[in-house]
Amino acid sequence: MNQDRFAGICRQFTGTMKERWGNLTNDPLVAAAGIRDQHEGRIRERYGVSQEKAARQLEDFFARNRNWDLSSR
Repeated sequence: MNQDRFAGICRQFTGTMKERWGNLTNDPLVAAAGIRDQHEGRIRERYGVSQEKAARQLEDFFARNRNWDLSSR
């Protein structure tokens, strides 16, 4: 397991905590940021890429799919 994969696992955990905190405080922006962090962590864990590359891939995905709704989870 390389360092990027481990960082991806950690990013997923912090994203989950951020999402739960957003739901607890009734702050949808924090909850959405937590979901985004989880997605970025999954990319990093699965493919072992750097944080910049995972963020770029996620941003490209959202740019291509503008109607993507993160709150429909």
